[in-house]
Amino acid sequence: MDDTLDFHLLNDFQRDFPLCPAPFAELASRLGVAEKVVLGRLDNLRREGKISRVGAVFAPKRIGASTLAAMAVPPEKLAAVAAAVNRFPEVNHNYEREHRYNLWFVVTAASEGRLQATLGAIEQAAGYRLMPLPLLEEFHIDLGFSLDGKRQKREVAAVPVTPVQPIGEIERRLISVLQEGLPMFIRPFQLIANRVGSSESDVLGRIRAWLEEGAIKRFGVVVRHHELGFRANAMLVHDIPDDRVSELGRALAVEPAVTLCYRRPRCLPDWPYNLFCMIHGKARDEVEAIIANLRQRHGLDDCAHETLFSLTRFKQNGARYA
Repeated sequence: MDDTLDFHLLNDFQRDFPLCPAPFAELASRLGVAEKVVLGRLDNLRREGKISRVGAVFAPKRIGASTLAAMAVPPEKLAAVAAAVNRFPEVNHNYEREHRYNLWFVVTAASEGRLQATLGAIEQAAGYRLMPLPLLEEFHIDLGFSLDGKRQKREVAAVPVTPVQPIGEIERRLISVLQEGLPMFIRPFQLIANRVGSSESDVLGRIRAWLEEGAIKRFGVVVRHHELGFRANAMLVHDIPDDRVSELGRALAVEPAVTLCYRRPRCLPDWPYNLFCMIHGKARDEVEAIIANLRQRHGLDDCAHETLFSLTRFKQNGARYA
């Protein structure tokens, strides 16, 4: 099939995916092709590594528990330590970054207790102390990538992290299945319903409710940015006065170049930074220019900051909450 169809599948349906009994037929109708063509192309894109799945992107700490963590590892031991960290299924992202704290990973679990137990086990397996940096306030978390340069206008509000509400057994099973992505079949939600012991309409209703509540950030095609040419990945961190961090976080979150923006705790004396932004681009100099422009326009020149570019991607999977 031609590249135009692939582009539309990758770009247009990262969100606003049809939540109906036959979603791939609906996609095919919108694109003017047969349903089997859509299923075949999505399967090929997954095999090629350009997408990780079609499905839900859950909001951090709305369902289950999660944290960003970092380790300072001697460079000669980094690969071995990264492999030890990767063995934990609770670890979904694991990157080498340019910093003394050179290993950065995300850990998710079904509960706060399970998360803390996993962090302890990772620390023991790795042989190095980890620095946990849990989410305190989110400004923009979406994980979507515009491939045509057009950015949707964002409505941004500072959202403090609230305690996770207990979920029922059916919902827990649904999360467990959804985190694997939609099966590439004609009636995927019916298959999911059969697996969790529910009905198709109830599954669709629960997904829609989670989207409305914000527990699911978006539902659609989840692309792998590196394979699509976004190879310059930088984490920009600032030390912002506490009384200004929410204001500046909201301002940075609406910037088209910012793909993630949130507040995390300082961890003194080693880590004085509390405002995090992710910027993805196709070249390092492009990202550096974006960062310089952002800092100048938002009056951040006097705020201590660091830019941590990614060097090695050790792991990139969907979060595992169940």
